[in-house]
Amino acid sequence: MSTTLDRARAVDDGLLGSAHVAACAGFAEFVDRRVVPIADDLHRSQYTPPQVIDELGRRGLLGLPIPAEYGGGGCDAVTLGLLAAELGRGCSSLRSLLTVHTMVAHVLARWGSRAQRETWLPRLASGECVAALALSEPEVGSDATAVRTRVERDGDELVLHGHKKWITYGHVADLLLVVARGPEGPTAVLVERSRPGVRTRLITGMIGIRASMTADVHLDGVRVPADHLLGRPGLGTTQIAGTALDLGRYTVAWGSVGIIAACLGASVAYADTREQFGAPIREHQLVRRLISDMYADYHASRLLCLDAGVRRDRRDPAALPAASLAKYTASTAAVRAASDAVQVHGANGCGSEYPVQRYLGDAKVMEVIEGTTQLHQVGLADHAFHEFGGFK
Repeated sequence: MSTTLDRARAVDDGLLGSAHVAACAGFAEFVDRRVVPIADDLHRSQYTPPQVIDELGRRGLLGLPIPAEYGGGGCDAVTLGLLAAELGRGCSSLRSLLTVHTMVAHVLARWGSRAQRETWLPRLASGECVAALALSEPEVGSDATAVRTRVERDGDELVLHGHKKWITYGHVADLLLVVARGPEGPTAVLVERSRPGVRTRLITGMIGIRASMTADVHLDGVRVPADHLLGRPGLGTTQIAGTALDLGRYTVAWGSVGIIAACLGASVAYADTREQFGAPIREHQLVRRLISDMYADYHASRLLCLDAGVRRDRRDPAALPAASLAKYTASTAAVRAASDAVQVHGANGCGSEYPVQRYLGDAKVMEVIEGTTQLHQVGLADHAFHEFGGFK
C-alpha cells in the first residue's frame, strides 16, 4: 500500500463507516510522518524521549478512549483498535504505551470513585500524567491471583511492600496501578511514582519493544491515602486487573495486525528491488508464497480484530472470547510474518539496517504479553467444546 489513502481504503472493505476510515487515514498519516522515521532509533537507544510522549498527549492520542466529560476523545473500541494498529505498524513500543496507559484509564473510568475520576482522568487524557499497570512480579506472571506484593491498612493510609517486574513504561509512569495482596485478597491501589519508597530500575536488552521503558518497580513501605484504593478490596484481579487485561489484549491484537502490515510493506518493497539469478526476487515462487501467507494472515487477523471491536462497542457478552481469539490469531500470525519477512530479506534481514529484525523481536513479545499463546489456547479450547459440543 503506497499511500495513506490506499491503507484507509484497504481497511474499509465495506465494513467501516466514513468516520472510521477518516480516523484511520489520520492515524496512518501521523505514524508515517512522526513515528516511522524515529522507530529504529528508539529501538536502538532503548529509550522513549519525553517529547515523543508529550506529542502523543498533545494530539489527544493517549486520551482517545477516555470519556469526553474528562477531556478525552470518547472514541469507540474500533477507533481505538485502528490507532493501535497504526502505532503497531510504526513502533510497537509506542503502541505498548497506548495499551498500558489506556488500561489504567479504562479501569479508572469504570471502577474509580468520582473523586478518583475527577482527579486522574483529565490528566491522563491530556498526557500530563502517564499511567502503567503494575501487576507482574518476578515469580508471578500468568497467574495474577498469586501476587506477593502486600498492602496493609494503617489508620488513614495504605502501606505497600513488594517487587513488581516487567512493568511496561514503569520507569517513567507518573501513576502506577498496583495489584497487591491484602487481608481480603488481591487489591488494586493507585500509587504515584513520586511517593517515598517507590524505586524503579530500567530493564534493558529485551528481545522486543525495547523502547518501552520497562522496569523493575520496588515498593518499600510506600504509603498512600486510603482513598487510593481502587474498587473493592479483594477484587483486584477479578474486577480491576481482569477489566484492564481484556482491553490490553484487544489493543495488543490490533498492534499485532500493525506488525503484520509493516512486515508486508517491507517485504513487498524489498522483493520489488532485490535481484537474484537475473530477476527481482518477487518473481521467485517461494518468495511469493511467503508474501501471500503474510497477506492472508493480515486480512484474517484484521477481520477478527474488527469483530472483537464491534462486539465491544455493542457490549456483546461474546466480546471477551472474541478479543482472546483476535489476540491469539494476530500475535501468532505476527511472529510468522516477521520470521518470513526476515527470510525474504536474507542476510540483510539479520542486520539492523532493515526494520524486519525489529519486527521479529516485537512480534515475539506479542505472544507473551496480555496472556501467553498457551493461556489463550486453553481458554479457546473451552469455548470450542462449549460451542461445538452438541455436534455429533
